[in-house]
Amino acid sequence: MDNKQTSSNFIKNIVTEDLKTGKRSEVITRFPPEPNGYLHIGHAKSIVLNFELADEYNGKTNLRFDDTNPVKEDTEYVESIKEDVKWLGFEWDNLYFASDYFTEMYNRAVLLIKKGKAYVDDLTAEEMRAYRGNLKEPGKESPYRNRTAEENLDLFERMRKGEFKDGEKVLRAKIDMASPNINMRDPVIYRIAHASHHNTGDEWCIYPMYDFAHPIEDAVEDVTHSICTLEFEDHRPLYDWVIQECEMKSQPQQIEFARLNLTNTVMSKRKLKALVDEGFVDGWDDPRMPTIAGLRRRGFTSEAIRSFCREIGVSKSNSTVDAQMLEHFIREDLLMKAPRTMAVLRPLKVVITNYPEAQTELLEVENNSDNPEMGSRKLTFSREIYIEQEDFMENPPKKYFRLFPGNEVRLKGAYFIKCNEVIKDEAGNIVEIHCTYDPQTKSGTGFTERKVKGTIHWVDASSAVAAEFRLFEPLILDEQSEQEGKTFLEQVNPNSMEVLQGYVESNLTGVKPQEKLQFFRHGYFNVDSKYTTEEKPVFNRIVSLKSSFKVE
Repeated sequence: MDNKQTSSNFIKNIVTEDLKTGKRSEVITRFPPEPNGYLHIGHAKSIVLNFELADEYNGKTNLRFDDTNPVKEDTEYVESIKEDVKWLGFEWDNLYFASDYFTEMYNRAVLLIKKGKAYVDDLTAEEMRAYRGNLKEPGKESPYRNRTAEENLDLFERMRKGEFKDGEKVLRAKIDMASPNINMRDPVIYRIAHASHHNTGDEWCIYPMYDFAHPIEDAVEDVTHSICTLEFEDHRPLYDWVIQECEMKSQPQQIEFARLNLTNTVMSKRKLKALVDEGFVDGWDDPRMPTIAGLRRRGFTSEAIRSFCREIGVSKSNSTVDAQMLEHFIREDLLMKAPRTMAVLRPLKVVITNYPEAQTELLEVENNSDNPEMGSRKLTFSREIYIEQEDFMENPPKKYFRLFPGNEVRLKGAYFIKCNEVIKDEAGNIVEIHCTYDPQTKSGTGFTERKVKGTIHWVDASSAVAAEFRLFEPLILDEQSEQEGKTFLEQVNPNSMEVLQGYVESNLTGVKPQEKLQFFRHGYFNVDSKYTTEEKPVFNRIVSLKSSFKVE
């Protein structure tokens, strides 16, 4: 694996101090996703943090699925999460499901009832909200709050047996309706849900709430440092209350850090699911999606994502990271790895009129000028080639150094050519251009009699491989400043993908999905794993070649 960043942060300081003082004898972390969607780049930050933190202290990391909501969860998501964690380069020490502990959680809830710390409530969700109060006013106690332990035990058992409808009753913790922390005002810890569970089937019809389940899961697994995002900071007193009142032997410590926010990027699984369900993208792994599966299909490497996550670090304050920073790390990673080749995305045919019609020659070009160890390859060259449409202008502006009538340019790795004639169709559209070449100007021969200012790329028409290219722009126009009156789906960029039909070098015949290349002047591309066929490769542009972004 790539080199890990060992710089300190406030979480490492806590862990180091805990080990130094003897508060902890080992480090056990966990990554606890809910299997209700695919993981995104924000989860990658948490994965890297939890696994590498434990690894640094020779500890363990559990992968645990917080599957306490059967309505939204699915085995498809479980499998995708496992694949993503492995692809990022990590191996969990133990694999758990929250549903493994449903009996344990039920028994702990019964313990709370017996201690007078929980009660069955008949209030509706709306009534509970009204009773809860607000930041300025204390809440009011439910009229069912003082049921006896015996009555509560009977009702809770009947809830489990399925005697009541969804929403008819809940189990609430009995804490303090006047607490300044609203999360402590008798929170719901169990609700009724007559729904099949992906792991337990129809065994249960009552399910624990996250704030009750999560601390118990951590304690059962002997997690030492339960690292979560900043929105759970106000839930920490409830986390500690559950640990204490449920009389858990293990005492995990919850630590909060700021979640990752990226410019023009959706970080909500609910919104990402809407994009999938409404057909704005072709699945969770669409290359425009910020999911790990989408980034992988687009061509991002696990090394680049890990380096990005380490660079942004962890802090206690929310901030938004420029998406160009993530792109910077993929360029850094692929600079020495990706072979360099030529592709024409918007082809214009060039006929070299003084080149022998039946002749074909092989030109040798290097695969990566920054990495000579990658060697060289052979290119075919013949009378007809393709160039980019943008590399020719009939009436160019000043300082346009590419091809135009009467001008001479170098074909990369080949010869000088000079434009002599423009061929148009009846509508006046340019269909091809005719040029001549100078056989004395072959690359590598040391020709110095005259110089040209422009070098353009090309593909030999006689051997070119037809290919599709997909160029991406941000999927969301501006997620950070939602315009008033506009729904999220109205912010989707209608021009987030441009599909082009062009050609690549013959060397790319039979290219395999997930192979990464640098196309001269166009950027880094990845062979798409969904639409590539043996007959026609499809290339996703990962990033362009250059960016003004610099890591501070």
